[in-house]
Amino acid sequence: MADIEQLLVPMDGSPLSERALRIALSEYQQATVTVLHVIDPTKPGYSYPVETDPYNEPLHGSEEWYERSRELAEQLFEDVHDVAAEYEADVTTETAVGEPGRAIVDYVDHHDVDQIVIGSHGRDEDTSSMLGSVTETVVFRSPVRVLLVR
Repeated sequence: MADIEQLLVPMDGSPLSERALRIALSEYQQATVTVLHVIDPTKPGYSYPVETDPYNEPLHGSEEWYERSRELAEQLFEDVHDVAAEYEADVTTETAVGEPGRAIVDYVDHHDVDQIVIGSHGRDEDTSSMLGSVTETVVFRSPVRVLLVR
């Protein structure tokens, strides 16, 4: 673990993504941790890290929708900083727009990341597959090590 200096923790607001953050902060105390939230314009609910009522939210893909997605990302990042404070750690937060799996791999391709720590599933916990679709994309396309959290 000594060679891990830069960690990326993708977060979608799910319990497993928070658990991934907690593991990153506790197991890699000397590493710099960046939390990445991806705003997905292709799936209406994905970009919202909290339960929302789609009938009361802005039209998907509209200017208002993007603004609301950014506001919810900021709320998620407030929670991230609260968790980091529990570990007396600092984290950097980043937002990307795009298909989440590809955006995560693209972030790694363009930044100095040594390892990804990611939940095995997002918010869809009722799945029978071993990996969620975003995690599967990351695992098979990542140019760096990936630690899966279950």
